[in-house]
Amino acid sequence: QVQLEESGGGLVQAGDSLRLSCAASGQIMSTYGMGWFRQAPGKEREFVANIAWSSGHTTYTDSTEGRFTISRDSTKNLVYLQIHNLKAEDTAVYYCAAESIFRRGVPRPTDFAYWGQGTQVTVSS
Repeated sequence: QVQLEESGGGLVQAGDSLRLSCAASGQIMSTYGMGWFRQAPGKEREFVANIAWSSGHTTYTDSTEGRFTISRDSTKNLVYLQIHNLKAEDTAVYYCAAESIFRRGVPRPTDFAYWGQGTQVTVSS
């Protein structure tokens, strides 16, 4: 079992930067992949980025590469999502998730067995 807890969300201005954190506890295996998803009101959950727990390999989408940076501190069991130049369309609940085996390519939400409760990010323009 893995427990995930996000923090760092809030109300920010367009153009600001923000760093979200995800604290992971439980049995985290070296094969795990850790991901960030987001869900805006009325929209489906959308993949943002993921990272291989062991190697640090990362995956982004065309729309998130550049402004979003995922990283992890395996000594503290923390995963981060740094967002630069926030836009109104980044407003969403951001979720941290864990998959038992990191897969290259863009994953689906169903690939992840463990989820946090989410943290709200609201960007005012």
